[in-house]
Amino acid sequence: MDSILILGSGTQGLATVSSLKHSGYRVVLLCSDKNNYADKSRCVDKLFNYEPKLKDDELFNTIVKILVDENIKAVLPMGDGMAEFLCKHKNDIEKYVAKIGLPSLDVFYKGYDKNQLMTLCARNGYPHPESIDMSVVALSDDALKNFYYPALLKPNCTTGGRGMKIVNSYEEMKSVYDGLRAQYGDYHLQRFVRAGGRQVKIQILLDEKGNMVCSSVLQKVRWYPVKGGSSCCNISIESPDDVNVCYNILKDIGWNGFADFDLIEDPDSGKLLVMEINPRLPACIKGAIAAGINWPEIIVNYILDRPQKVYNYTSGMALRHLGLDTLWFFKSPNRWKTKPSWFKFFGKNVSYQDMNGWSDPMPFIAGTFNNLKKIFSGK
Repeated sequence: MDSILILGSGTQGLATVSSLKHSGYRVVLLCSDKNNYADKSRCVDKLFNYEPKLKDDELFNTIVKILVDENIKAVLPMGDGMAEFLCKHKNDIEKYVAKIGLPSLDVFYKGYDKNQLMTLCARNGYPHPESIDMSVVALSDDALKNFYYPALLKPNCTTGGRGMKIVNSYEEMKSVYDGLRAQYGDYHLQRFVRAGGRQVKIQILLDEKGNMVCSSVLQKVRWYPVKGGSSCCNISIESPDDVNVCYNILKDIGWNGFADFDLIEDPDSGKLLVMEINPRLPACIKGAIAAGINWPEIIVNYILDRPQKVYNYTSGMALRHLGLDTLWFFKSPNRWKTKPSWFKFFGKNVSYQDMNGWSDPMPFIAGTFNNLKKIFSGK
């Protein structure tokens, strides 16, 4: 039985450990956060914790010790930070495993750095919101004065919306920019895409020859907070043209391994615009797994150079995050007319992001209480 190391937890971690356990692997989990779904799962054979403030070299030594002691065959990151860490130490970590299944660090940043991604999209004609690299223009530049406002000041490399700010005028942008840059690093100014369009996530795996191994598409239909937040209900859909756009972007970058795209529809043009690339499994990945695309197994087979199985993709599969969806219900004016119905809790096409079945109840219990703790503490 081969051992697989999962770096990080969360609901993507819960879906991953469950998938790999049922695929016959021994699951080892290393994470810093506690009571965060995956670390409470019965699917984890061995759990390791580390302090969040661990220095880079200390974390590297911790991971290497686990790789050796547990005879690890493959490593899967659950967060952007861990994916970036693996790319930084790619050559050293690949002394202990076959490969990490991610590109070199320079290629990684061509996709992960949102400004570099927007620049590539502009250069090659891929649909994206118009952007200006703030590092190459002066604050007095006419391009900034005449830009589309309201606009979004967006850090080049952060996760979860950290450091992003909507600015309604050139004057407001100029007044807040220096303070934001001092805290979050380099920025770009991006046209704000108003609400009303679809939000879509596309998952793709490219092999080292640039061939697409597999893909899946999830459409967000509800999210919390209701004005823009984490998805609490997703539906698997088919969108081959948009998959092809994302595939060509990855080829232009020179990417290999897994990538998850965020796209937002411009309600004025009806076009899906590329927003960012996440270099790891998203929190809602169970939606793709429920639709027939077993991403953790696919990624491990890719890393270990094993033949891929044939997966049958099903559209119309709903994934709900019960905790967030409950909060959405109390806050949204559309609670009675949303599709799929908020009141449809069961069915072959309904699964839950924050649950792992009656035989594994602790992830939901611990994760829910941890989220409530964050809410009441103001986080």
